[in-house]
Amino acid sequence: MSTPPAASRRTALDAVHRALGATMTDFAGWDMPLRYGSERDEHKAVRTAAGLFDLSHMGEITVTGTQAGQALDHALVGHVSALAVGRARYTMICAEDGGILDDLIVYRLGDEEFMVVANASNAQTVLDAVTARAAGFDAAVRDDRDAYALLAVQGPNSPAILKSLTDADLDGLKYYAGLPGTVAGVSALIARTGYTGEDGFELFVAPADAEALWSALTEAGKAYDLVPCGLSCRDTLRLEAGMPLYGHELTTALTPFDAGLGRVVKFDKPGDFVGREALAAAAEKAAATPPRKLVGLVAEGRRVPRAGYQVVADGTVIGEVTSGAPSPTLGKPIAMAYVDAAHAEPGTKGVAVDIRGAHEPYEVVALPFYKRAR
Repeated sequence: MSTPPAASRRTALDAVHRALGATMTDFAGWDMPLRYGSERDEHKAVRTAAGLFDLSHMGEITVTGTQAGQALDHALVGHVSALAVGRARYTMICAEDGGILDDLIVYRLGDEEFMVVANASNAQTVLDAVTARAAGFDAAVRDDRDAYALLAVQGPNSPAILKSLTDADLDGLKYYAGLPGTVAGVSALIARTGYTGEDGFELFVAPADAEALWSALTEAGKAYDLVPCGLSCRDTLRLEAGMPLYGHELTTALTPFDAGLGRVVKFDKPGDFVGREALAAAAEKAAATPPRKLVGLVAEGRRVPRAGYQVVADGTVIGEVTSGAPSPTLGKPIAMAYVDAAHAEPGTKGVAVDIRGAHEPYEVVALPFYKRAR
């Protein structure tokens, strides 16, 4: 059992993780479970059955008021005020120069209430930016990071597990939607969202209810091969699903257009928004001169690429790996990388990754590497 650094925060489920023998690690200032046993087995459980995650390190920010929607339209790049109550949207918050400060999910909880969920490493940055940008609007911004614990049940068996514990209408709950309900007697916001490429749910609950809900989910999951899962398999699952991770595929040095995610920027929404001018210029530039494109790379050999490794062709650097790991589903090392447009087409020949001086051959493929059957 590892001892967390003195400065690390612990989630409401910390004692549960330690009792399960989890390998703990510092992540964005939180002491989090990296794995409980075999990360490969945890990964495969999510792909074939179900996994249970503690995601309580994520940062929740609540925005309320008659102009909450307009304030978020100004603060973020998306058209948040157009969201229907009960729906969620993937979006971003950018700096004035268009650089990505964070990618977010925004839930509309009511006519005048929204919840912004930020990455743990950027939660304070997002809170500060949204607070500053909401000034002048009839909107209140509240730091709710301590108000929620967040559990996720992911995998093909997750609907059956959750149905055994709630009478909420899960069949009617669409992807990127949420509804208030009771799960195993615990009040929760039940959201059909996740970061694994599988069907699943994220459950926002009061920290005091987290242990009881974890226990109930674990018990109900026994019949469905549910296993506890750590951050390590969460990373390989999202990598296989081609989902970007802030600090890897997304940074302040990139605009959404550089990242191939220009679709999240809504220029046609009413009012101005922070970064609009720079993002318009970035969109124009991307249309005229395609930037490096995010692609998938699949190894022909066994050596694993890591973030920062150079991608080469004919001895020339054509890009850089942003994320890499062994893929339990494909049985080969995989990576995401930004590469020059001329080498971005699937099947492009002669592409390699420089791994400690050796140019290891890789196949260029379209993302995602893995897509679940619908």
